Amino acid sequence: MKNMPFIDEAQVLQVLRGLNPWWASGAVPDFLALPVRRLAFHEVASWMENRDVHRAVIITGARRVGKTTILYQAAQELIGQGFPPSRILYASFDHPILKVTALQDVIDVFVNNVSATRDDIVLLLDEVHYAGDWSLWLKRLVDERATVRIIATGSASLDIGAGSVESGVGRWVEVRVPTLSFYEYALLQGLETPVLGGDLRPTGLSKLSPSERNEIAAKLAHLEPHFHRYLLVGGFPETARMEDLSLAQRLLRDDVVDRVLKRDMTALFNVRNVLDLERLFIYLCLNSGGILVQENLAREFGVSRPTIANDLKYLEMAHLVFRLDRIGKGIRPRPKVYLADSGVRNSVLLRGQEVLTNPDEMGLIVETAVIKHLSAFYYPQKPEIGYWRGTKDREVDVIVRRPGSWEILVEVKYRNNPEMDRESGLLQYAKDALAPIGLVITKSAKDFGPVAGISEREFRPFMVPAYIFLYLLGHAEQGGHRRKVR
Repeated sequence: MKNMPFIDEAQVLQVLRGLNPWWASGAVPDFLALPVRRLAFHEVASWMENRDVHRAVIITGARRVGKTTILYQAAQELIGQGFPPSRILYASFDHPILKVTALQDVIDVFVNNVSATRDDIVLLLDEVHYAGDWSLWLKRLVDERATVRIIATGSASLDIGAGSVESGVGRWVEVRVPTLSFYEYALLQGLETPVLGGDLRPTGLSKLSPSERNEIAAKLAHLEPHFHRYLLVGGFPETARMEDLSLAQRLLRDDVVDRVLKRDMTALFNVRNVLDLERLFIYLCLNSGGILVQENLAREFGVSRPTIANDLKYLEMAHLVFRLDRIGKGIRPRPKVYLADSGVRNSVLLRGQEVLTNPDEMGLIVETAVIKHLSAFYYPQKPEIGYWRGTKDREVDVIVRRPGSWEILVEVKYRNNPEMDRESGLLQYAKDALAPIGLVITKSAKDFGPVAGISEREFRPFMVPAYIFLYLLGHAEQGGHRRKVR
């Protein structure tokens, strides 16, 4: 151990044996590799199976979103295919001893004592961003060892650390793991998840006949109460399974929020004034979905505008918030900023069951969930996602579009008896949109079909209850719209 002479090889090996029980047993324990395999797992598996394209895979996402579970599932899959367990290394660089041990030294201990080869091995490197010079080491491994397969995880986007983006070009790919979709939540809870046929993507909903809509609504009616629980507790796998809401929220605050703000930000981005970052995060919790004017906020906080801009970028890279930019030419870039998952906001602000009866709160929570699901569903196509504001402050909550190709306009009206007039933002924007499809996300199962009072010869938005819409998006992702290796 060149960097840390007080840590010897035996100590590192002891840690690695504890982290890799399959070296002794020949199998990955079931409690480590949970049975529900998310979309990100299948994407990782497709890259690992494609030996013609040599890339490392880096899984990114918020803390506690299930990245480590995907590593264990990958190990389980490989062993099930007959790959020798002794050639699979799992190393968590969040562990105190491994954190202060060079990545190459960890691999050397594995090779010298377990695998007995440097070729045809699999490296599962958890929280790799805590390893010193991780991007340079991965670059060397990819360049020099074509038979070595590497899956790593990080709690921030790929441009963590100086030089990581440049080093990674052509050497690794990023697989992002969002929090659970409503469909994945239902699977995790062991709920009945009906298999649905037909063209059930957002672009195909308006083609459904009344009988098809009724059939879908009947099959999914049992999920509506669970949808409310999903919105309340959020989409982090561990806490989503908890019955005790207060305990789940405390764990989210401790594991997801506090560890990111008070530890990861310093380690990953060299943030010096954590208090300023915390103040911005609390402000965003209180004003999630609002338009952020950086100049005004900088003046209110007594900091510079670049400080606000940098802190906002760090929160985005750590997957705590996401932003929607305003769509349009010649306008000031005033983004709307949302918490990445409703469960995080609820846990910080201690929102409990009472939030379910608050129309304003529920509108914001559902809007957050809709944007998250749309972003995850269309992520492979790299679309532009934003919002629009027109005359008389008319808005479109979410626009997903491929410029020059198509546009999907989404308005969230999560209330009883939603209404839409001819001056609505959807209709205003649609006049100049290219091949627009309009969706109105509603509350009640009876509000499922074309918006009334608008001629079929005109642009005609289509109403979909929120729990049905989000289930269908997750169902379509898992059932045949998986991202392909390119």
